[in-house]
Amino acid sequence: MFIMYLYNGADVSALGSDHSRSHTIAGIVLGFVAGILLLAVVGICVRMKRRRRTAATLGVIPFASHRNNEYKDDKDWELPLFDLGTIIAATDNFSIKNKLGKGGFGPVYKGMLGEEQEIAVKRLSKTSAQGADEFMNEVMLIAKLQHRNLVRLLGCCSQGEERMLVYEYMPNKSLDAFLFDKDTGVLLDWQTRYNIIEGIAQGLLYLHRDSRLRIIHRDLKASNILLDKDMNPKISDFGLARIFRGDETALNTRRVVGTYGYMSPEYAMDGVFSVKTDAFSFGVLILEIISGKKNRGVSISEHEGNLLAHAWSLWMHGNGLELVDKSISHSISMVEALNCIKVGLLCVQESPKDRPKMSSVVLMLGCKDASLPDPKHPGFFPTRASSKTESSKSKTNSASINELSVTIVEGR
Repeated sequence: MFIMYLYNGADVSALGSDHSRSHTIAGIVLGFVAGILLLAVVGICVRMKRRRRTAATLGVIPFASHRNNEYKDDKDWELPLFDLGTIIAATDNFSIKNKLGKGGFGPVYKGMLGEEQEIAVKRLSKTSAQGADEFMNEVMLIAKLQHRNLVRLLGCCSQGEERMLVYEYMPNKSLDAFLFDKDTGVLLDWQTRYNIIEGIAQGLLYLHRDSRLRIIHRDLKASNILLDKDMNPKISDFGLARIFRGDETALNTRRVVGTYGYMSPEYAMDGVFSVKTDAFSFGVLILEIISGKKNRGVSISEHEGNLLAHAWSLWMHGNGLELVDKSISHSISMVEALNCIKVGLLCVQESPKDRPKMSSVVLMLGCKDASLPDPKHPGFFPTRASSKTESSKSKTNSASINELSVTIVEGR
């Protein structure tokens, strides 16, 4: 039937002729070749299925490139895969007593693998503002990063509707748990705070310059700085991070993500972000670490609505040391403190071209006797953001004013 169809219903009896015989042989050869190709395709599919089954058995899952093609130049990366049953057992079925906190991604639980390894499990909430894209983004990015000031991802769990990330456990939780609490703030003496500032700077320098990928974090804040048993800082939460390619210096987005009080003016207003965006967030962190006060949500004084304005006013009147948290005044190094305040103000300058890169920031922090340039006025961003948001509600999806969830604003 196959041969008759190929030759448009030619009479089978005609196969005896030389002309027909040559066509018949050609048809048989073509059919034979097609059969071999079909078998080869089937064989490849079987092999790929076996490899995936073997990978799952070994506890490793291959993650294909991100759908936004940000990783299209990279090979697939493999990351340890934890079984859902293992995570349930480790966290005592996500017991409330093991809950460490909650962020934009969802709740975080403490767990125990075996008898020794403590883990932190970040579970994607079904109502989370972040979703599968952010989950994959964090998996793809942090699997490639290795630095002492970045949190270490041990693996993940993707089973059914569950999406979870498994990290090394940080016994001292996050920086904000210490910094903004009067009782625990005293545990952060000046030397500890200074070491935290330097550690965060080193971690950002690695992301911006020294890692194989150039990464902009976009959500640097006190709650995303974790502290290990020795109070060393670890930058965490890379769900909103973006990769910059070699020739890119700035990008523009209509989907602005981050947290009010830490976002730079050009990013919050116009959707433009770069390494200077992270520098601004770092400057806010410096001033928060020194003062023990939040940039946003806490009344600083009658005339100054946020920490940046307050710090700038004190600096301009020669009273910079008044910014220092009174609980650590006994352990302060005035030279280091004034140097850090000045670096912080340089980082939060309104214009991104005036802000230093992290390579310069690290040098400034390490050279206490160096003559630094005078800072220009900071971006009084919270005030600008409020008026902007109120005047353009039609452009806004949602706006977070707390430290828990993600801000999503439509830029111009």
